[in-house]
Amino acid sequence: MEYIAKKFIGSTELDGEYAEVVSPYTKEVVTKYVKCDRSDAKRALETAKIAFNNTKKAPLHQRIAWLEDVANKLKENKEYFALLITKEVAKPISQAKIEVNRCIENLEICAKELINLHGETIPTDATASGFKTEAFYKRVPAGVVVAITPFNFPLNLVAHKIAPALGAGNSVVLKPTPEAPYTAYAFAKLFIESEYAIKDALSVVYGDADVGSELVSNSIPRIISFTGSVQVGKIITQNAGIKKVALELGGNAATFIESTADLNKAAVRCAIGAFSNSGQVCISLQRIYVDEKVYEEFAEKLAIESKKLVVGDPFKEDTFMGPLINEDATNRAKKWVDSAVNEGARLIAGGVIKDGNVFTPTVLADVHDNMNVVCEEVFAPIVSLVKVNNFDEAINKMNNSPYGLQFSIFTNRIDLMKRAIDEFECGGVVINDIPTLRFDIQPYGGYKLSGIGREGAKYALEEMTEIKSIVIC
Repeated sequence: MEYIAKKFIGSTELDGEYAEVVSPYTKEVVTKYVKCDRSDAKRALETAKIAFNNTKKAPLHQRIAWLEDVANKLKENKEYFALLITKEVAKPISQAKIEVNRCIENLEICAKELINLHGETIPTDATASGFKTEAFYKRVPAGVVVAITPFNFPLNLVAHKIAPALGAGNSVVLKPTPEAPYTAYAFAKLFIESEYAIKDALSVVYGDADVGSELVSNSIPRIISFTGSVQVGKIITQNAGIKKVALELGGNAATFIESTADLNKAAVRCAIGAFSNSGQVCISLQRIYVDEKVYEEFAEKLAIESKKLVVGDPFKEDTFMGPLINEDATNRAKKWVDSAVNEGARLIAGGVIKDGNVFTPTVLADVHDNMNVVCEEVFAPIVSLVKVNNFDEAINKMNNSPYGLQFSIFTNRIDLMKRAIDEFECGGVVINDIPTLRFDIQPYGGYKLSGIGREGAKYALEEMTEIKSIVIC
C-alpha cells in the first residue's frame, strides 16, 4: 500500500513487515500496509532530489492543471474518500464528507493562487548610494519538501501541504499518519496518476520515528512541513539543521463569554467548537472564560446543548461525535476529568466512556488555572468553564498559556471586540463565534508553542518558495 515514485513498494504479493490499522470504533482491521525503514526514506528523498530537476522547470499552466485535475477527480469520488476517512479514523461520515469538500476547495484555491505567486520591481536609485538599474525579485521553488501529517484531518491536512508544495514547483516526500495510511495513499494516487503529473514528483513513505528522523535530518530536503504535537515539533527543530521549518503544533483554544453576548447562540456554537471531531482538533474549544454575571446561566445552557449531541456510530449520518482515536486517548481523557473533579471541578455533562472508544461530551465547571484540563492541550471532548470578574481577568488568563493558536470572544461591545483583536496573544482571533472556526483561504498558524509559519494556500506558497533577487545593470 506504499506508493513511491509511481511503483508499488508494498502489496499483498510482496514480502515485508506489515502494520495493521484498527478502526477506533469497530476494532476491526481496516487497513494493512508495509512498514518502511530508513533506507526507504533515503531512497524516496533521492528520488525527489532527481525529480526536482523537472518540477522546477514545469510550466505554470501544467501545475495549475495538475491541481485542478486532482480536485475534479476528488469530486468524482467524494463518497469513496469520505468512507475511507470514517473507516480509518472513525470521523463521523457527515464530517468526513465536509473534509472532502474542504479538500476540493483547498486544491482549487491553491490553483488560483499560483497565478499570484510573483515578485516585484525594486527602485535601486531610491537612496543616494544607489543608482538606476533594472532590479526585481521573483519567487522560485525551494527544492525537496518533506510533509508529515496527523490523523485528525487525514485528507485535507495532506492537501494543505502537498498542493502548495507541488504547485510551487517542488518535489515532495509525504509521511502520512499511520492511523490513516490508505486515505493518504488514495489521495497521492490522484496526483501521481494525473495526466498532468510530473514524473516522480511525489513519494509516500510510512514508518515509525526512525523514518521520520531520516526525513528530517537528511541533507536533501530544503523544507520540513509538520503538523502534530509540540513534543515532536521540538525534536524536528533540534534535528532538522539549516532548513526552512514550518510547524503547526498544539493549541489550547479559548473564548470569553461577556455579559452582553447572545448566550443561546454562544452555547450552541461552543458545544460544536468543543466536541467536533471528538475534540481532536488543534483549535478545539477547550477553555471558556465566562463573566460572573452570566456564569451559571451560560453553564446550564452549555450543558443542555452538549447533551443534545448525537454520539456513537460514526457511520450513521446523524452522528455528530464519534470515538477518540484509540483506547489510550479515551483512558487519558477519563483520567484528566477524574483528576479535575477530585481537585474541585464540577462535572455538569458527560465524563462517561461508552463502547467503541466513545467519550461522551464533557463539560466541567468551576475549573481552576492549575488543573491539567486548562493548562495542557486535552485533544478530547472536554471543555472547561472558568468564572472571571471582567474582560481584563479573562485576557490575562487566556494569554497565560504556552500556546497561542486561536482565541475568540462573544460580546456586543465594540470596545471589547477591538481590545480582543489587539490584546489576544494568538495567530487568529474570532469575534462572536468559536475559535474553532477556520476558513482554508485564510492564513492559519500560531504564536508561542503553537508553531512557526502559516498555512492557507497563498501563505503556504510563500513558505514553499525562496526569494531570488536580480539586478540588471
